[in-house]
Amino acid sequence: MPSICRPRVLCVEDDEDSRVMLTTLLGIALIETKAVETAARALSSIRAEQFDLYLLDSRLPDGDGFELCRQIRDYDPQTPILFISGEGFDADQQKGIEAGANAYVIKPDLEVLLGSIKQFVSQEESEAAAKILRFRPNINSVSRFTFDPAAA
Repeated sequence: MPSICRPRVLCVEDDEDSRVMLTTLLGIALIETKAVETAARALSSIRAEQFDLYLLDSRLPDGDGFELCRQIRDYDPQTPILFISGEGFDADQQKGIEAGANAYVIKPDLEVLLGSIKQFVSQEESEAAAKILRFRPNINSVSRFTFDPAAA
């Protein structure tokens, strides 16, 4: 039986609850996720490891995600970069795209986020990722989830 190569995502998010939620959701979709909370740790990880996609927040404790995006683009011009941020202003979205991101998703729109991730991973990998679309977070609390095993 051939093994499926799981896509690897680097998630750069300063909020611990959001990191846990994103790591959990992507793990259910068979997407390996490394989560870090600072730009410095992200850059260190990028230099040491290979990723299939970068998922960035726009605000980080040691800098802004837009500058991190530019630094990633200088180092790695090919790997897709997606912003997921609570900053929903048009100017922020434009700033993200101008910094080199492929897409900008406004929190907490998980359906759009997952669709964007699916768009940027290979077809074989995206079939595994499609499982997550049946996973629905409880919108009343980001730290509690509901999962319907019959839908999986």
